[in-house]
Amino acid sequence: MLSYHMDHHVPLAITNGLCRKGIACLTATDDGARQWDDTRLLQRATQLGRILVSQDVDLLVIAVDCQRRDIEFAGLIFGRQVQLTVGQAIRDLELIACVLTAAEMRNNVVHIPL
Repeated sequence: MLSYHMDHHVPLAITNGLCRKGIACLTATDDGARQWDDTRLLQRATQLGRILVSQDVDLLVIAVDCQRRDIEFAGLIFGRQVQLTVGQAIRDLELIACVLTAAEMRNNVVHIPL
């Protein structure tokens, strides 16, 4: 099962809902990375072997740039704040965590809602 590194833009209700379902989540705040720039945050998630979850468009741009430049990263799940409810985010992130492998997520961006 995948584990997640949650950007500080992601509502705590999503993180808590995933944790209640047994999905390992580490928040940027709990990791001491809340004030880090987006590139460093993506690198940190990769270092920890966790998929970064964000609602920050800047991270989406950085991940796409990494893909173009063949820079390795563990993966990014991106959801637009205006298109995603807490319940839908929890359902989609649970599904992704259960059906995809770390190898399948590596260097990929998945958009939610699915």
